[in-house]
Amino acid sequence: MRVMTWLLGAMLASGMAPLAWGQPTAPDPLAKIGHIVVIFEENRSFDTLFGDFPGANGRANAGDSALQVDADGKPYTTLPAVIDTSKKPPAIDPRFPAQLSNAPFNIGAFVPENQETGDLVHRFYQEQMQINGGAMNRFAGVSDAAGLAMGYYDMRGTHLWRLAREFTLGDAMFHSAFGGSFLNHTFLVCSCALRWPEAPSKIVAQVDANGRMVKDGQVTPDGYAVNTSQSVYLHNPKYTDESLLVPPQTMPHIGDRLDAKGIAWKWYSGGYDNAMAGHPDKLFQYHHQPLAYFKDLAPGTPAQRAHLQDYTDFVRDIEQNTLPPVVFYKPIGEFNLHPGYADVTDGDEHLGAIVAKLQASPAYADMMIIITSDENGGLWDHVAPPRRDKWGPGTRIPLIVVGPTVKRGYVDHTPYDFGSILRTIEVRFGVEPVAEPDANAYPMRNMLQ
Repeated sequence: MRVMTWLLGAMLASGMAPLAWGQPTAPDPLAKIGHIVVIFEENRSFDTLFGDFPGANGRANAGDSALQVDADGKPYTTLPAVIDTSKKPPAIDPRFPAQLSNAPFNIGAFVPENQETGDLVHRFYQEQMQINGGAMNRFAGVSDAAGLAMGYYDMRGTHLWRLAREFTLGDAMFHSAFGGSFLNHTFLVCSCALRWPEAPSKIVAQVDANGRMVKDGQVTPDGYAVNTSQSVYLHNPKYTDESLLVPPQTMPHIGDRLDAKGIAWKWYSGGYDNAMAGHPDKLFQYHHQPLAYFKDLAPGTPAQRAHLQDYTDFVRDIEQNTLPPVVFYKPIGEFNLHPGYADVTDGDEHLGAIVAKLQASPAYADMMIIITSDENGGLWDHVAPPRRDKWGPGTRIPLIVVGPTVKRGYVDHTPYDFGSILRTIEVRFGVEPVAEPDANAYPMRNMLQ
């Protein structure tokens, strides 16, 4: 059944997309929105955080996808042992039992939510192997963290869970592109993969005639950057070879569309000012700054100074009631929920504090806060994603929407990806779509009263 869902998605993607999805209804609930704030967290699948949520399509519906299989399609007797990828070299994580049942398991039973686990592979070609044509049963087998891919948390008592219960939870949100943070951040702002046709051959992947990976790499054979890469404009100082940095990008992004209509916007990022000054926080993630790759936002330009700002500027603008109509916020690594270097508790507390600040602002009266993850981080989910194009979507991720005109205690089953975030902005503020994926996406009006 899951494979059929995958194939149906592929058929829909290849046909006429219903552009009417973006057309206003009468009356349009988006007309009540004056501020859209997107909080972009890291690397958690829907089933990892909300698989037990009442009324949602959770782990109880997993069926055969919960039974992980090896490369030959044979179910494991027990899950492969959990690997701690933070060890050098990686080693079995002794905090977990050596033998876990071949099924989802509660990470918190072994490692508390305020402690870090290892990271898990989350790359372009590997995620497609994990999805396995929609069967969703090769996450443990393809992961470098092995059995950890099947872990979840009991999130009751967290800010995330409280906000989902009080407002609206979406249980059909998929990250836009296969793989990791880098590619999904670029899809959030331009519905696109960045072009790098002259990338050095040593970082270009190789695939066979069927598109299966033969050698992994940052760049596809046809010249698109898909795995973690840093910008020639903003990168770790240790990268001195410019040929290994993504060249300036010139395709349109959401900021361009908003600028054309005179709509103010900002991308705020934790640790941004220090990184620009050349002394970054150890957990500042350069590849989480998608607009830093674009030529029209190059360092020192008026546009860069106006639109790309620090977390401290975000707090100032909240407190002084000077938030622009469109906001993106990227927490610094310590608070972004990413396995391997961040824990769930710190990220959840930071999120709760930020939402509380926004709710205390006069701007909250017409605000729509969209909280989601950039991708699943290699963690299993049982729902097969639809197929839009060669880029994705990828695995299902959490989506919470908060605001005074957001439905209360509601679970939205509408299918979304990051194109839906862009489409919501575009429809509300009357700006042109950036590219085909967002032009054809559902705006998030179903979540509004």
